[in-house]
Amino acid sequence: MQGDSMWLTIMGIIIIGSIVGLLIAKKISPVVGMILIPSIGALLLGYGIKDLVKFFNSGLESVMSVVIMFIFAIIFFGIMTDSGLFKPIVKRLILMTRGNVVIVCIVTALIGMFAQLDGAGAVTFLLSIPALLPLYKALNMNKYLLILLLAISAAIMNMVPWGGPMARVASVLKVKSVNELWYGIIPVQLIGFVLVLIFATYLGFREKKRIKKAIDNGEVEPTLNIDIHRLVKNYERDQDIKFPVRGRALKHGWVIWANVLLTIIVLVMMLANIAPPEFAFMIGVAIALVINFPNVDEQMNRLKAHAPNALMMAAVIIAAGMFLGVLEETGMLKSIALNFIKIIPDAVGPYLHIIVGFFGVPLDLLTSTDAYYFALLPIVEQTASQFGINPVSTAYSMVIGNIVGTFVSPFSPALWLAIGLAEANMGTYIKYAFFWIWGFAIVLLGIAVLIGTVTI
Repeated sequence: MQGDSMWLTIMGIIIIGSIVGLLIAKKISPVVGMILIPSIGALLLGYGIKDLVKFFNSGLESVMSVVIMFIFAIIFFGIMTDSGLFKPIVKRLILMTRGNVVIVCIVTALIGMFAQLDGAGAVTFLLSIPALLPLYKALNMNKYLLILLLAISAAIMNMVPWGGPMARVASVLKVKSVNELWYGIIPVQLIGFVLVLIFATYLGFREKKRIKKAIDNGEVEPTLNIDIHRLVKNYERDQDIKFPVRGRALKHGWVIWANVLLTIIVLVMMLANIAPPEFAFMIGVAIALVINFPNVDEQMNRLKAHAPNALMMAAVIIAAGMFLGVLEETGMLKSIALNFIKIIPDAVGPYLHIIVGFFGVPLDLLTSTDAYYFALLPIVEQTASQFGINPVSTAYSMVIGNIVGTFVSPFSPALWLAIGLAEANMGTYIKYAFFWIWGFAIVLLGIAVLIGTVTI
């Protein structure tokens, strides 16, 4: 049974379908699903425990560098948050708005970019929405616009190596360095930042027009002078409760500048390929702990505080290593791809990765992020490669097409947090934001094709 192509295809589809279905139904966690279901499938095909161990070792080897990078990156940026590194940036940006609707939209996008540097969507919304929501209310601006702008700008920033999508892709493609994967997509990311600011400007003028019409119709009261400084003080008070500054930064101003310098050095080490991301962040964490927390007990407490977030994602990636190891080593993925090719018209095959990328945002509403990258990407990559498409190009297409959809999917816990913080409704938000986000993703994917990041 092990070598039968049809049986391998059927079992592979059953494994992938079961994982996706159970994840969507929220009947199983990604860790449990990606470990147990492939293992059971392999046993049913006639493989033994020794084979499973071999599959696991193969999968673990391919994802270990990503796991290490993720753990230390999350801890590093967690320490930076502890020190209050991002608060002055947010404060200055809010003061820059001066109550101008268009500038508020642009600043919202900028705050979303900076806040997402730690790769955690939940932190982005916790830092941003409490600061900006009172301003939006005071100016009669739409709170769903606030979430939309934060969602798109954060998603573009989330292309960084320590972001969840790139980490998942690196695991699937078994690349030695996440950096190398990131280098290829940096031009698209930079263009994405520019597009976000243009998009924010357009929506700002659109929102300004809407507010004027509402005032003229007597639906809302005219905006009076906004006390920006009072809003900033309220934000600082709120953040002191949710994200209190800890360690030396409480008393010593030089600590913030030391953290800025350290963050720059870590990022430069990665960009210049001086050191791999996992090494850069590991060293960065060690230095950051010494700079910010002279007491050993404090250092251990901060590690304990940020460990849950770090280990949760690390566990998912390790589980994915088991899943991918089973599908790769048994030949299931290859078998699925070869049988899939038989039903795909030759004219469609070379464009398969672009077609899937085009529908990346709707697919995020039908699947979860884990299912999209760990279940769908391997099949598309294997199938597209049979038509001569570079696996990296396939991955880029799917990332670009999907990444901004993360924060319009009801499967995103961070989005539910944003909805709660903004006192909004999930259904109304999806209705408001879906086509804006999908359209943005399509434009970005089209640009990626034009500049050659995604090849045909």
